[in-house]
Amino acid sequence: MTDLVNQAYSQTKELVMQALGELVAEGTFPAEPIPAFIAEIPADPKNGDISTNAAMVCARPFKSNPRAIAQSIAEKIRLDGSCFERCEVAGPGFINFFFSPEWYSSVVNAVNSEKESYGSTDMGKGKRVLVEFVSANPTGPMHIGNARGGAIGDCLAAVLEKAGYGVEREFYVNDAGNQIEKFGKSLSLRYMQILSDAGQAVVNKNLGIEDFCKEVYGEDGNRPEFPMPEDVYLGMDIIAHAKSYYDKFGKAAGEMSEEDRRKALVDFALPINIEGLHRDLEKYRIVYDTWFRESTLHNDGSVKDIIEKLKASGHTYEKDGALWFRTTDFGDEKDRVLVRENGIPTYLVPDIAYHYNKLAVRKFDKAVDIFGADHHGYIARIKASMTALGVDEKKLDIVIMQMVRLVRNGEVYKLSKRSGKAITLNTLLDEIPIDAARFFFNLREPDSQFDFDLDLAVSESSQNPVYYVQYAHARICSVLKKAAEENITLKPFDTQSAKLLDSAEEKAIIKLLANLPEVINDAARNYDPAKVTKYAIDLATLYHKFYNACRIIGEEEGIMQARLSLSVAVKQVISNILDMLKITCPESM
Repeated sequence: MTDLVNQAYSQTKELVMQALGELVAEGTFPAEPIPAFIAEIPADPKNGDISTNAAMVCARPFKSNPRAIAQSIAEKIRLDGSCFERCEVAGPGFINFFFSPEWYSSVVNAVNSEKESYGSTDMGKGKRVLVEFVSANPTGPMHIGNARGGAIGDCLAAVLEKAGYGVEREFYVNDAGNQIEKFGKSLSLRYMQILSDAGQAVVNKNLGIEDFCKEVYGEDGNRPEFPMPEDVYLGMDIIAHAKSYYDKFGKAAGEMSEEDRRKALVDFALPINIEGLHRDLEKYRIVYDTWFRESTLHNDGSVKDIIEKLKASGHTYEKDGALWFRTTDFGDEKDRVLVRENGIPTYLVPDIAYHYNKLAVRKFDKAVDIFGADHHGYIARIKASMTALGVDEKKLDIVIMQMVRLVRNGEVYKLSKRSGKAITLNTLLDEIPIDAARFFFNLREPDSQFDFDLDLAVSESSQNPVYYVQYAHARICSVLKKAAEENITLKPFDTQSAKLLDSAEEKAIIKLLANLPEVINDAARNYDPAKVTKYAIDLATLYHKFYNACRIIGEEEGIMQARLSLSVAVKQVISNILDMLKITCPESM
């Protein structure tokens, strides 16, 4: 868990404060409170490795020129035992520090000794986080939005784990409520169509299930012989379920009441869909710790209990025969109905019960939800419900994810959601490598829109970012293989080795390696795995530049050994990142 960059920040401030203390003690500067100052990595490496504005913020209390203050501080700073070899004053009063060879050596050795654990931090030590993502309605296959949500959620969970949190992944199965009613209605209509004269005529053609669905489906999912209302699901998967039920059980359900028929069809089709969700997500390398069913909240009394708790909170009222939640008390734009006039709870109630279960019943320190952009307005009412129930709403964080557009041959796919022709997760993963899907969906911040270039995702070129990163790993494997073939044994990396790595490319790589722990913490703090994929691309870019500029095998022994050790460190970090994101690390390409 070595974090050499933050250690350097701390040392910078300690050295400056120690120097200021001496200057004040000897009367050079007045005994005034020292304002807060920063230590940061300058944009231009020529301005040092760590730079501080300490002298500039002290100009007012010291009533002195900032450059003169900086010069006095620099003269007092003693670098013995620090991670710096020198410091200098620049510009209007910046103090720039330059890393010592010992520091560069410590970075390479930290990576190569900590191996798989390098980059791990303890930021979230002792804290339990539940990450809920995808949670697609089990009434049909997952679509492209679920594909992005799955990649973001699973990689975010991995980042949080790397940052020291105890993480659990959860899928919330909406197996109750309006969508299941709609599912049952859709199945029943398609089943009864099969029993009709027109349906039986298609049955008698003895078509395979796919051709049967196309025959019934028509061009837009609503053939005149098989009319469907607006408030149903029109996907071919609904026809397939109805036909499979018919093939197994025949016409018997036609004699049932509408309610019983819908229940029979849902009981038949829903487990198949849920099994499909499991299968497709596992293909996508996503494995959940828990599949939490909404129905359990209804069956164990949690939904009724939440209604009573909200009533007791004093934030509900009755109007027009319905029970309302006064969410405007908490900044929502309008109040929300909890229980309709007919006594049936709205979808909001089980969702409140579910989040209460996460934070109050199972007592997670933090619950993180990945929501689509269309759920943005939902945040205020869920957080309001937690506050009303006595739960700290700050324990609930919601990541808003924008939709993604698929592009092929420079053109955007335009697919109809109503007709059920939206591209599914399974179809996408048949089109492009899983590695590319997981990496590409994390190339941008979750709340940013972007075009997913299907042609780029399958290309084997440096323009394909995941291929570019994997190729850096494979390139290093090739170097190490050649070294082994020539019986070159890797020797320890020490301060002298670090002195030999004096090119700009080599120093840039080592500094970037040192920054991984902070990148992990930053990605965890901001719930943004894109910070990690961008880091991987940056590291691959630096290594490719280094490889093209610096000879390794065949170079003078000391330099060769130093560059081999550096290559091993880069390989380790790329491997750590790709393994974390569940992306393969090829040894040859």
